[in-house]
Amino acid sequence: MNRRTFLAVGGTATLGGIAGCLSGDDGSPANEFDYEMQSHEGTEVPLAPIDDVIEWYENDEAEFVDARGRDQYEEVRIAGAVFSPAPDGVDDDPTEEWSSDTRIVTYCGCPHHLSVMRGATLIDAGYEHTYAIDEGLQEWYDRQYPMEGSSVDVERQSYRISGTTDPEYGGQMALLEQLDADRNEAAPIDDDGSYTLQLHYAGSPDSEFRVGVDGNWIEGTLAELTSGPVTI
Repeated sequence: MNRRTFLAVGGTATLGGIAGCLSGDDGSPANEFDYEMQSHEGTEVPLAPIDDVIEWYENDEAEFVDARGRDQYEEVRIAGAVFSPAPDGVDDDPTEEWSSDTRIVTYCGCPHHLSVMRGATLIDAGYEHTYAIDEGLQEWYDRQYPMEGSSVDVERQSYRISGTTDPEYGGQMALLEQLDADRNEAAPIDDDGSYTLQLHYAGSPDSEFRVGVDGNWIEGTLAELTSGPVTI
């Protein structure tokens, strides 16, 4: 069976009766899984391995949140996922209708930077059972897990944009945005100011993008931005 044709069914996935067995002695719902954590602005987000996430998906035990831009979501997404971009979602966000004990899985393509940003704000809003897919959307796609969207069968290329910025931005996020579409990615800036952004994209390398941090931007075509180091 082509697993991309499988769609999750049913209502909102909550932990319900199993919530207690997921809690550690201190009441932290993610402790028992012992996942690696990634922090965003002081909030720790568990990175769930894709092998666990697909089980939650197939058993209808989680709701899925796409943390990327609208165009990316419309083109290819996990089947059944809602659009709720990093960092704060949208007006009348679909997650607002979910119970606070819902298990939520966020994802992006970078592979888990935008998803951690969105996961952190969901946790801060009271959704403590929130996780980000560790390996990101591309691994889900490569494994032919359930997908939907207008460009599911269109081949995508992988691009890397690397460069440096002032070390004072260490710990912040370098951002990548397409100028004529709602397409976004992010990557952490290391203490020395270096960063590497990753983009999976089916469009032309002549498409215009910009790379930036803290309001400072460098614009160019995707081909230009990937041809050498980009200093912000």
